[in-house]
Amino acid sequence: MANRSPISSPTLEQPLSGKTCLVTGASTGIGKATAGQLARLGAKVIMVCRTRERGERALLELELALGSGNLYLLVADLSSQREVRRLAEEVRKHFAGLHVLVNNAGLFSAARRLTEDGIEKTLAVNHLAPFLLTRLLRDRLKAGAPSRVINVGSAAYRQGRIRFEDLSFERGYNAFAAYAQSKLALLLQSLELAERLAGSGVTVNCLHPGLTATEIFRDYAPIWRLILRPFCASPQRAARSSVFLASDPGLQAVTGRFFIGRRPAVLARHAQQAALRKELWELSEALTRPRGAPGL
Repeated sequence: MANRSPISSPTLEQPLSGKTCLVTGASTGIGKATAGQLARLGAKVIMVCRTRERGERALLELELALGSGNLYLLVADLSSQREVRRLAEEVRKHFAGLHVLVNNAGLFSAARRLTEDGIEKTLAVNHLAPFLLTRLLRDRLKAGAPSRVINVGSAAYRQGRIRFEDLSFERGYNAFAAYAQSKLALLLQSLELAERLAGSGVTVNCLHPGLTATEIFRDYAPIWRLILRPFCASPQRAARSSVFLASDPGLQAVTGRFFIGRRPAVLARHAQQAALRKELWELSEALTRPRGAPGL
């Protein structure tokens, strides 16, 4: 599976030449656009897609558009921790180092759904999947250092709160509240991980790509999708934020920040609470721990 072509030196036109990047949620939208733009910059790109059919279609479209054979497909349903672990093993098997991890896959669910692990699906996909995948690939990221973790979040975190007493909304489901909680959790894990990896050569940042016309809105009623469309950026434009954080040489040592587009933003007060970050981290460890195992 691994590409055996010679690794060339990075150039101004291809600053990611010789680098390996992984992008989740790469079958459509921002993820697909991000994968294409990273490959255009010279990277070897691992596209993670939920289904093989859609993944193979996206892979073929990008290969034809770019004329590049430096794209690889791995299939995993990130709502399943079993699948996340299998995905990590596939990456570890085929790739010695990892230079950029873009946790892009996201979900907005109009109805409350539980995963096979018994966790509310929005939280599972938007927070626990990147939490677990990043930890499982931590050694590959360190081996590829300097390397970068980029979590695609949302400014909706500002309206979020961590419902420690009812994470899965058993007492009444609200779609936006679940989404905002998951994006706050993603931001908090980014800040905590950045602190824990300080000095390792691995940076961690989170970003808000802006309102974008992607399939994350597929659970909205058609009338709302129609109303929102004029205010949405294209996936190609929204992907530029992730690509900027992945490739800009001036960001090599920047970590623990939240970006709106390409600009670092001031965090809302509740996102700056170190105690909240640590409490969530410990809970996330417990929720992603294999049965009978003491920890990762």
